[in-house]
Amino acid sequence: MNEGQAGEENRSERIAKWASAFVFLLAALAIMRGVMLRLPGSITVSSSVNGQLLPISSVETEKKQVALTFDAVEGNGDTAQILETLKRHDVHATFFLTGGWVEAYPDEVKALLNAGHDLGNGSDSHRSMPQLTAEQCMEEIQQAHTKVQELTGYDMFLFRPPYGDYDNQVISSAAQSGYYSILWDVDSLDWKDYGIESILNNVLKSGNLQNGSIIRCQNGAKYTADALEKLIDGLEKQGYEIVPVSQLIYKEKYHLDREGRQMGNK
Repeated sequence: MNEGQAGEENRSERIAKWASAFVFLLAALAIMRGVMLRLPGSITVSSSVNGQLLPISSVETEKKQVALTFDAVEGNGDTAQILETLKRHDVHATFFLTGGWVEAYPDEVKALLNAGHDLGNGSDSHRSMPQLTAEQCMEEIQQAHTKVQELTGYDMFLFRPPYGDYDNQVISSAAQSGYYSILWDVDSLDWKDYGIESILNNVLKSGNLQNGSIIRCQNGAKYTADALEKLIDGLEKQGYEIVPVSQLIYKEKYHLDREGRQMGNK
């Protein structure tokens, strides 16, 4: 190799390194943009902990409040019973709907909204989103959003990653779509179909249950509707007020700790 060829090769290597660094910078800026885009007070909002973007799992609050959430992915046999129980207790919850569920049960979607419950986005097809490209993540969120908006006129702004699976790209895609990402810190595990007592114990005796907890249930699990009456009674006996996620979370001026607990900035 002559001197000219060596110099040309070194220059190509330098260009490649600069290009790689530039791409990395653009990716980092895209993530930052995704975090800050959603809220007007973006400088005082952070969903990043040590470079990892996180969903909100619970909320730091002095109020003795918790949020009750339902994932509506499959089935509809218990929706009417769940709605009746919530109405009887004057409790409003948050339902995360997939696009497929919205298409299959449009009347129930309207009933949920008319009853004053939060409608949240559970993605269109309920795929594990870290396996998708950024474009596919955006499509999953936006397609479900459009279906609910066209059906009800409601603009959803709460997103739950399917199966609780997420990475920086998923959280950033949700933020760029105008969504707060919501997980949970108390899981009823009702989808395991172990029975009513199992659901009650998993929630009411959970070591994670505290002010600001977000409780996860399923709409369509075998025992959830039958357990709901006792579940609400149990939470209220412990002094908790049950509120929808939209009422529990901070909308601006907040940060998250490493567990995804949302804290207001002083």
